[in-house]
Amino acid sequence: MASITCPYCFARLARERIAFRCAGSPGRGPGCAPRLDDKLAAYTGSAAAASLPPVFAAPDAGRRLGRNVGRNVGWTVGRNMVRRAACPECGQDTARRVCPECHNPLPGAYCETPGKIVALVGAKNSGKSTYIAVLLHELSHRIGAELGTALVACDDRTIERYKRDFHRPLFGDRRLLPATASAVTTPRDPLVYLLTRTRRRRMRQQDMSLTLVLFDTAGEDLRSRDVTDLHLRYLAAADAIIFLVDPLELKAGGGDPDGEPINVIARVTELLHVGRDLPHGRRLPVPAAVALTKIDALPLDGALQQDRTPVAALDLGDREAVQEQVRALLYDWQAGELDRYLSHEYAEYGLFGVSALGGVPREGAVGTGGIRPYRVEDPLLWLLHQFGMLDGVR
Repeated sequence: MASITCPYCFARLARERIAFRCAGSPGRGPGCAPRLDDKLAAYTGSAAAASLPPVFAAPDAGRRLGRNVGRNVGWTVGRNMVRRAACPECGQDTARRVCPECHNPLPGAYCETPGKIVALVGAKNSGKSTYIAVLLHELSHRIGAELGTALVACDDRTIERYKRDFHRPLFGDRRLLPATASAVTTPRDPLVYLLTRTRRRRMRQQDMSLTLVLFDTAGEDLRSRDVTDLHLRYLAAADAIIFLVDPLELKAGGGDPDGEPINVIARVTELLHVGRDLPHGRRLPVPAAVALTKIDALPLDGALQQDRTPVAALDLGDREAVQEQVRALLYDWQAGELDRYLSHEYAEYGLFGVSALGGVPREGAVGTGGIRPYRVEDPLLWLLHQFGMLDGVR
């Protein structure tokens, strides 16, 4: 049976191993009372957030009949996967599926469709937090409407963290987001979203999903190999990666070698190779999108000066023009080694230019023109095309 990857602890799971959490006791009705979940507490670092009804294993695969059999034997099967089960302690039916390794919840749509995990990394000052905030906002509004997609947070922690750390300060208070603290000193949850889209082809519909797992990784966490080991499972599980690069760092050159974009990308690429145990010289089968951020601060012409035509597809002509313009900029800035390195290490890679704010901020606040995102969705549209979720047109 096909397997899935937990978007929290990144354990690889056969679908029949997915566990269930008891639905608990509604009011005074029957059901298990909350108790400390040691595995979830270890993951979250908080016992207070891990007092929940118990987790139990799915019924033995050998007992399944391959069709819906209802409550009489305590479980329900659909498409060769257990979708509901009865708690062995209280007998109550539940559809709350969880990872057996970390006990985080697994959304039903993620369990039943072929999800893809996208990792986002970048060096210090590349604008990761701002990019995350604006990209998710655009996917929930303008881009979501254009593509016919739905973006849903996978847990309450993601909802609360996005509102508190990203949306409220940037869109509500119009304040710039602070630099991300190291995960060593400030542990934090990833933002986990499920992006779903129905693709219609040849008189049939196909539901597809993309899991966006976004760690707001601090720049210093990518400078030390000891620290980046904390991110090994995250990167090893990624089906695609988005690198954010500050173009001013590329143009300046000669800075701190550990923080230079080429060295950060090389360090992450090394972890990707280790996680996949690829033979030497084999290019990574992981699509890599490399986006120059803050391009509003650069004098530009050509494709990067033009807005993308809003269509529910990838404009291949525009994609090629942007690719060539960004490549030319790299060579103009004496940073062509980045392009050569990507072509050697990745089977598929794309070069992009984006601006999350669309204007220069002033004194720690959003500029007077407000937030005007420019091409922030381009890397994700390209990845959707790579995954077969989005058609290409000319």
